[in-house]
Amino acid sequence: MKRTILDTSELMLEDKVVSIKRVTKVVKGGRTFRFTALVVVGDKNGHVGAGLGKASEIPEAIRKGKEDAMKKMITLPLDENGSVPHDYIGKFGSATVLMKKSPEGTGVIAGGPVRNVLELAGFKNIRTKSLGSNNKQNVVLATIDGLSKLKTPEQIAALRGLTVEEVIG
Repeated sequence: MKRTILDTSELMLEDKVVSIKRVTKVVKGGRTFRFTALVVVGDKNGHVGAGLGKASEIPEAIRKGKEDAMKKMITLPLDENGSVPHDYIGKFGSATVLMKKSPEGTGVIAGGPVRNVLELAGFKNIRTKSLGSNNKQNVVLATIDGLSKLKTPEQIAALRGLTVEEVIG
């Protein structure tokens, strides 16, 4: 997956914690607890990223997850009514997320982890269906994989050497 490096200093970013997992390690002296936080970061204007943070305290894990998400930000194409330019299926592991273009007034129709990513990305009208695994981490990464592979009609026209009108038909 090819990602472009974004300068996140001028973006007004919001973050959302998707999940916090407690991991236990049994050692000679007893149990050690560590926490894993899955965090999604976005500016609600076409930029979104997801990251994983691990630490012995929850706030530290969330901070690390937010930093990781900012490093992995991607830029998305939004069409004129706040939807995806075309239907697409994103895959990561055994999680699959179907994203469908929707007309004005539809709203964000998506399940938990997918909704977090789409709302922070800035989508207003989109329909999705999560297929396969319902593991939150894989579903978030499948959504981001699908969004990163979207192309605008202008990009497709440039790749094919055609005009936008010829591509759209």
